[in-house]
Amino acid sequence: MTVTRTILVTSALPYANDSLHLGHMLGYIQTDVWVRFQRLRGHRCLYVCASDAHGTPTMLRAEKEGIEPEKLVERVTAEHARDFATYRISVDNYLTTHSAENEELTTELYRRLLAGGFIARRTIKQAYDEARRMFLPDRYVKGTCPSCGAPDQYGDSCEICGSTYSPLDLKDAVSTVSGTKPTVRESEHLFLKLGAFQEELRGWVGEHVDEALARKLDEWFKAGLKDWDISRDAPYFGFRIPGERDKFFYVWFDAPIGYMASFLNLCRRGNIDFDEFWSPESKHELYHFIGKDIPYFHALFWPAMLSGAGFRKPSGLFVHGHVTIDGQKISKRRGNSVTAAEFAKRIDPDYLRYYYAAKLGPTVDDIDLNLTDFVAKVNSDLVGKLVNIASRCAGFIHKLGDGRLAERLPEPALYAEFAAAADDLAADFEQREYARAARKIMALADRANQYIDEKKPWIAAKKAGAEAEVVGVCTQGLNLFRALIVYLKPIVPALAARAEALLAAGELGWQDAAAPLLGARIAKFEALLTRVEMATVEALAKPKASEASAATATEKPRGEIDLAEFEKTELRVARVIEAAYVEGADKLLKLRLDVGDHERTVFSGIRGAYEPAALTNRLVVLVANLAPRKMRFGVSHGMVLAASGEEPGIFLLSPDSGAKPGMKVS
Repeated sequence: MTVTRTILVTSALPYANDSLHLGHMLGYIQTDVWVRFQRLRGHRCLYVCASDAHGTPTMLRAEKEGIEPEKLVERVTAEHARDFATYRISVDNYLTTHSAENEELTTELYRRLLAGGFIARRTIKQAYDEARRMFLPDRYVKGTCPSCGAPDQYGDSCEICGSTYSPLDLKDAVSTVSGTKPTVRESEHLFLKLGAFQEELRGWVGEHVDEALARKLDEWFKAGLKDWDISRDAPYFGFRIPGERDKFFYVWFDAPIGYMASFLNLCRRGNIDFDEFWSPESKHELYHFIGKDIPYFHALFWPAMLSGAGFRKPSGLFVHGHVTIDGQKISKRRGNSVTAAEFAKRIDPDYLRYYYAAKLGPTVDDIDLNLTDFVAKVNSDLVGKLVNIASRCAGFIHKLGDGRLAERLPEPALYAEFAAAADDLAADFEQREYARAARKIMALADRANQYIDEKKPWIAAKKAGAEAEVVGVCTQGLNLFRALIVYLKPIVPALAARAEALLAAGELGWQDAAAPLLGARIAKFEALLTRVEMATVEALAKPKASEASAATATEKPRGEIDLAEFEKTELRVARVIEAAYVEGADKLLKLRLDVGDHERTVFSGIRGAYEPAALTNRLVVLVANLAPRKMRFGVSHGMVLAASGEEPGIFLLSPDSGAKPGMKVS
């Protein structure tokens, strides 16, 4: 018997000073796949997140825009929440760290740490920007790493060698705010006595952090944990420290508390016991999904804060790598920083979810979003393999079976193979081995397509009295498709929802893969996905140029023609006898058409919108007197008409019911 787990999950908080880009989405997709998997298995899994509001970056961005930081945070947080919804990130609550709940909890944690003797006070030297009259946060000083000599490094740590240091240790330091050389000033600051938790943290890391990260953290333990500065001087956007003058909590003190605050907000709205999850005696699980640039905050400072304040520590940290695009680090300066919103306007986010998942494992390895590989991968796996199964089977269920699945499977042993994969795949998802799971699922999809290819229901359907045989084969195929959808549902939730609508048997759970769906009515097949065109992806890299050229193309005037010129075009109704892929052509389908008194072959650029099997017996409009066009794949005798516009998609024109092949269109 499976024990129901209660799990609280968080993702790293995005900064509330800018839009989310495709690199950010990796972490949220990784988290959401795991959360959806747990829910699909029947576990209670709550997921909260928030926008990280405080700090100098938000303050300076607001100043640049001429607005108050609160207004900027409100706007960007709403944008982040919209992006989460667009990418089907299934958070139960999305907040901002600039909230009443976060100020309440931040103050409470500080009060408890202070009362426990874990707060120290001492005077420090800081980098100061004389031009802007402000102390400089570590990330606003850049220079040469004092350890390895790497240039252009931030003032807190080196991205090349991983060393940590003070901004004052940098060589050739420069303020990124004014471009001037910073001076040094003294100020009294507050510190968390991190060393007091050294042995406790060493033991916790060994049990709750993966081995690779534990080895890295061991370097900190060997050097001895140093006190951690949790205060910042005015001007600073954040929460004021109680009892202090012009002192604010460092953003990294209140940011992780934002996890608790978002959950507290959810608890107060949903009648959930906050202490049941955060007390030291809690039996529930707590996991943080984070990027590889912030493990020290989550593996050292954060658990120390929680322990010192009398709260439980996380059950584990799940750390992922970064995203490059075509091998390059994402950067506005490189022109490859595509926002999540820009991408979603052109391409279904489920494609990106699948591509990331198909590359993700439990390690901190970076992922490269290779645009050519992206197009090939999602088109091959999702359209060519997965959706192809349903498109080749569903039509025959309606045509020959009155829309009802057969009462039994012709090959139950084959379905049993698919059902038996559930436990193995569940282990992969649990361990965040998404890439391994995706490979196994696509191997099953290949097996399903092989079965359909062997049975060839489109040929059997032409034989008299073969209706039951064809419906049986297609029932088998649709049930194999259904099992695959169950396994892929955490990764591609929107596609899964459309598949559930097709199968018309309610929402699928993980257990539904164990037994086939038989004797049930299904809905009529509608396109579940369309192919991604390379031109669409390439346009993302140059959105302004593509939009300008599109606008120019739209504005070009078309010359008028008279009726005599129009009548030169001979349009005829044609019936698709057979459609097939064209080897070596990404956009073409080969159509064999019945034009009434003869047949002809036409090559049509509709592959991205239609599966070949879905076109059989469909009526189309043919330009019949177009001069034959010799192509390297053969000769195309005419052109079928289709509509397209600014939005993605190609739509064949079809005559009304009753039209016959060969009829003239006028």
